Amino acid sequence: MNEHGPHPTGMDQRPPPPGGILWSIAGEVRSVLALPAAMTMQVAHPAVGAGVDQHSVFRTDPWGRGERSLRSVQLWVYGGDRAAAEGRRLRALHRGVHGVAADGRPYHALDPELYRWVHATGYPVYLRAQRYLGARPFTVAEERALYAEWLRVGRVLGLAEDELPGSVEEFWPYYRAVVRERLEPTPVARELAARDVPVPAPGPLPLRLLWPGLRPLFTRFRAFLVAGLMPPDAREAIGLEWTAAQERRLRWFGRVVRVVVPLLPERLRYLPVARQARARARRAG
Repeated sequence: MNEHGPHPTGMDQRPPPPGGILWSIAGEVRSVLALPAAMTMQVAHPAVGAGVDQHSVFRTDPWGRGERSLRSVQLWVYGGDRAAAEGRRLRALHRGVHGVAADGRPYHALDPELYRWVHATGYPVYLRAQRYLGARPFTVAEERALYAEWLRVGRVLGLAEDELPGSVEEFWPYYRAVVRERLEPTPVARELAARDVPVPAPGPLPLRLLWPGLRPLFTRFRAFLVAGLMPPDAREAIGLEWTAAQERRLRWFGRVVRVVVPLLPERLRYLPVARQARARARRAG
């Protein structure tokens, strides 16, 4: 495969099946709370961080970028026939993302090393979110099932079979090696971890009017979730502080979430793409 080219031909790019683990969690608000932790881990890789720093609009249009990223992630799981098209769109979008990182090394966004790491961060963060925010931690069998589904997401993104750890047993040594050897407190990672987000524009008028008072609360809450829902080894590599008091607050927050979220109606519990896909699946029996 040309590492900087389109999807490999003949690859099975069907998304995870309806009724699977990702089908239940990927579009739910609990998983949305964990996404900033995964994104911060991604840009802690110096080459990924350089690409985002030099090519992304996360500073000038953080809300728009966040909305587009959320929709893309939802299509990987709930998009059906649109999933592969979204994977092709992302590869085309990143084909021109290249440059030189701060350490002098050239990078290209579609380099399998970088694209693999961006994909890989989702799995440990899903496990971490389930541990703190879900009804109970995943069993060993469920962790394996989730990883098998996450491999299918990798195919949607155009990663070939030999570019991904093929099992949970292969994943963890790979993950720990990247954390140990490549992650560092890049400027973009530190910025994302504690970013002061500007007023949503456009957005609901009441929210824009209240934003000056809400902004510091939102900033602190987001930084709290980024550090808390990130695996401890990655958090340490990036240099994010985490205290025993913060751990107690996260556990308390998780107890509240476990009670409240299951009581929400589906229109509030799931994002639109997930909600619509789940409704279609129910109509299809």
